[in-house]
Amino acid sequence: MGHYILKRLLSLVLTLLVATVVIFVMIEVVPGDPAAYMMGLSGSTEATEALRSELGLNMGAWDRYISWITGMIKGDFGTSYTYRVPVSDLITDRTLVSVPLTIYALILSTIIAIPVGVISASRRGGFLDTLLMGAAQVGVAIPNFWFAILMVLFFSTSLRWFSAGGFPGWDAGFLECLKALTLPAISLALPQAAILARVMRSSVLEVMNEDYIRTARAKGLSKGQALMRHGLRNALIPVLTILGLQFSFLLAGGIIIESIFSLPGLGRLVFQSIAQRDLIVVKSIVTLLVLAVVVITFVVDLLYAAVDPRLREGKRM
Repeated sequence: MGHYILKRLLSLVLTLLVATVVIFVMIEVVPGDPAAYMMGLSGSTEATEALRSELGLNMGAWDRYISWITGMIKGDFGTSYTYRVPVSDLITDRTLVSVPLTIYALILSTIIAIPVGVISASRRGGFLDTLLMGAAQVGVAIPNFWFAILMVLFFSTSLRWFSAGGFPGWDAGFLECLKALTLPAISLALPQAAILARVMRSSVLEVMNEDYIRTARAKGLSKGQALMRHGLRNALIPVLTILGLQFSFLLAGGIIIESIFSLPGLGRLVFQSIAQRDLIVVKSIVTLLVLAVVVITFVVDLLYAAVDPRLREGKRM
């Protein structure tokens, strides 16, 4: 297991290093001059050059890359061109919204999807299976921002159970913040739950056809007992992959939902920074999102090895 973890850690570091190079190059080739954009049409050439020097934009590409990477390793992400505050402070404030929202949505998605997938598989071909998978298909087809608009109209405008948007801040209390994140979390969770439920159903059906399940049934276990005691653990292996991908998607892909509900999250910050040509913020956030994806993939690999010992045994061979 130690050898397996070491190889995965090495892969993580190399992937992250390559990702930083790609991110830096992609940001650098974006047309436009951030200094000229910030100075506006009335800015003089001298003032623009002074600002470029202050922001470090007059250095060579290699020097800027090394300075950026070295600073990130030390925890210094630079200073935002637009807000004139440390990027780390901006990211910390927005992470306190995006990460809880992502975890909340993932928990809701899992709570909904796994029971639905198991029930649907156990009633294969029946009315309940058709009903649940039909609902899942609708959930896959309908975009989450449409769910968000409907819930704002129904729960906020009509029933007035929730606010239509905004985030009170954690100083207002946990329950108030949880209430503010509920509609956005449901909007993100429902489409993901539909995908996860279909994967869970397929995985359970595949496991139930395995020889060890038939052996367990031959020993007197019921279908449900055989599934819960022997099959469910193996059925969760492909589900772990989807959960890892969904966490990354929910963390990085909530721009529209954050905009609909006026949440000060990472996605909205990236969108605003791109519009304002605040490239240092864009580079830092995208790199952190890549780091999150890579780390989550690493954790999923470890969970694979924990669930199925054959995987780590294969790595030793």
